[in-house]
Amino acid sequence: MAVPDAFHITPYKHRDARGSFYESFRRDKLAAEIGRPVPVAQVNYSVSRKQVLRGLHGTLLPPGQAKVVCVVRGAVLDIVVDLRLGSPTYGVHEANWLDAESGETLFVAEGLVHGFLALTDDTCVSYLCSTEFVPGTQLDIDPFDAELDLPWGLSEAPLMSAKDASAVSVAAAREAGLLPRYEDCLTHYEALRAAR
Repeated sequence: MAVPDAFHITPYKHRDARGSFYESFRRDKLAAEIGRPVPVAQVNYSVSRKQVLRGLHGTLLPPGQAKVVCVVRGAVLDIVVDLRLGSPTYGVHEANWLDAESGETLFVAEGLVHGFLALTDDTCVSYLCSTEFVPGTQLDIDPFDAELDLPWGLSEAPLMSAKDASAVSVAAAREAGLLPRYEDCLTHYEALRAAR
């Protein structure tokens, strides 16, 4: 994708008269593509009605948290943003349409932030997470920050949690020392490669 260390994965679907079958996550194949293993320590699901906006969310490094994100029901506009200080693509984002029918999946590396807008009622999103949730390590960024100018394409105000609606700007996160450094992320990725 335009954001390094984020990958858009399209599965091969086996179809017959019954329907279809596909692998949404296979540890060995993903590790071969991204060059390091992705341990799965926690699995989360969110269920949202149409026009719910969740994010932008990340996790402080350490501990960091990579995610494999897929839609198991409905559809979303998913946006990944590189906010790693010193990254050659700092501030770059990529928007993807994900839906249950396609089975397409995103890998979002540690240090990146991510959010989505539910495009249908009863949208269910699955997240395979590389680490367990650690209270106090969340990084929440304002999805409407003018510095990012993200293409949400909204025609009406979205439904958001109070936490997301009051998330900090990129500038405030940068000034508070909350944004990860690109070099630290690369060191983290190398440590995961070495632990293979």
